[in-house]
Amino acid sequence: MSLPRFLDIEYCQTDTALFPTAIAWSLADGQMKTVVIAPDESWLPEDEEPGDLDLQFLMEQGVPIIELVRELHEDLPDQTVYVDGLDPDEILVDMIFSAVGHEPPFEIAPISELITGLDVESIEDRRHQLMIEEGLEPQLPENGVYALLLLAREEGYLDED
Repeated sequence: MSLPRFLDIEYCQTDTALFPTAIAWSLADGQMKTVVIAPDESWLPEDEEPGDLDLQFLMEQGVPIIELVRELHEDLPDQTVYVDGLDPDEILVDMIFSAVGHEPPFEIAPISELITGLDVESIEDRRHQLMIEEGLEPQLPENGVYALLLLAREEGYLDED
C-alpha cells in the first residue's frame, strides 16, 4: 500500500524576491528526503541582500535545481502531494520546475483535502500542537513533513507498525 505523500518548502521572502531555499518530501514508504536548494540566478534580487539568509551557503551546499527536479520526477510521479496549506507552496514548486523548463509531475493539495473529518483550523491547531509536543522547529521543512505524517497517522491514513 502506498502512503499519502507530503511536501514542505522553506523559502526566503523579501520586498522584491520570493524563492525556495530548502524542500522536504515523503516517499511511498513514509521515509523523507530533504534538500537545500541552490537558488537560480533569476530568483535573486539584484540590489537587495535577502535578510539573514546565507546565500553563500546555499550556492556552495545547495543541490542544483536540475538535480532536484530529476529527483522529484523519480519520487513523486503522478501523485497528489499534500502540503500544510499555509505557505506559497504551489508558487514555489512552479518556480523550481520553471527554472529548468519542466512541469511538476505531481499535483499539490492542502492537507484538508486528505483529512476531511476536521476543519482547516482544527488541522492547523493539531499540526502546531504536534510540532510543540515533538520539539520540532517549524522553519525546517523536514519537520513540517514529519508533523503532517504524524497528523495523517493520527487520523488513520498511515498503518501503525
